[in-house]
Amino acid sequence: MSTLPEKDLPPGRHRLLKEHLMTEFRQETQTDAREARGAKRPARRVWLRPALVAVAAAAVAAGVLVALPSGDGTGARDTAAAPGGTGARDKAAGYGPDEAARLLEDIALAASKRDAPARVRDDQFVYIKSRLGYAAFAENTKPELERIHDREIWLSVDGTRKGLLTEENRKGRVKLDAPKPGYASNTDYRSLQKLPTDPATLHKWLYDNGQGDKTPEDERAFTLFGDLVGESLVPKKQAVALYRAAARIKAVEVVDGVKDAAGRTGVALVRENEDGYQEQLVFDPRTKEYLGERVVAVRDTGDGLKKGQLLGTSAILDREIVDKAGRRP
Repeated sequence: MSTLPEKDLPPGRHRLLKEHLMTEFRQETQTDAREARGAKRPARRVWLRPALVAVAAAAVAAGVLVALPSGDGTGARDTAAAPGGTGARDKAAGYGPDEAARLLEDIALAASKRDAPARVRDDQFVYIKSRLGYAAFAENTKPELERIHDREIWLSVDGTRKGLLTEENRKGRVKLDAPKPGYASNTDYRSLQKLPTDPATLHKWLYDNGQGDKTPEDERAFTLFGDLVGESLVPKKQAVALYRAAARIKAVEVVDGVKDAAGRTGVALVRENEDGYQEQLVFDPRTKEYLGERVVAVRDTGDGLKKGQLLGTSAILDREIVDKAGRRP
């Protein structure tokens, strides 16, 4: 099966988006192969018209794609966690001038005390259940929003075995190719286990490996950090170092009262990107565990996005080690 290599994916995007687009690409490739053998073509999916898959990838590269709906599926503007509401410049209670660094230290300390899986085998899989919703738009079209839905993914521990993906509003399960080795954004358990455990060394690694030659280095580092802590299971020592390394990334602020896709309210690490959107990584205010992410537009754009519009939402509901792809905890 043919898939786009990681290096061909646009820089500065979220891992969930990239995986979602690649899933669509895989499904269309499989369908085209069946057609070539004379099989009947199934009905098109509403979420993203197949003709827009390539357009969507190009639009991502231009920084104008991907609007995810709000929790009610309407895609309406969200002012509670955007500039003008409780926006990027609001301060979360309990955090002072260096609030991002202090919050990240609290998160690192909590991670150091959290139980870690024991005796993880190479032939096992990381199971992650999440809740999210996606839409895409191209030139002269309006986003077609899908409802918020649950997603389950099984990722090979050592990255050498095919994974599996299932979503509520998709038909059947999709086999995922093993990741191509050697890319910094690979989040199989063994790749993450190879990350430095010294925060200073890992900080340098984030800056050395962020994607996007024309993207500011702090933005690249924060995006890579978000990719690593999202749909993955980061080993304990690396997680502690990663949060302490991220505390050194510039222009990161804290926003309180941010909701993830499951409706849980948390405290968010936020950073505004050059593309005109703000990334928000949401953590539980009590346990400091990662909840999910949101993306909010911070200014009007020529493609129709409005300042304060919610562009993305996700929530991690469960992370476990299981013996087989397709098996639930």
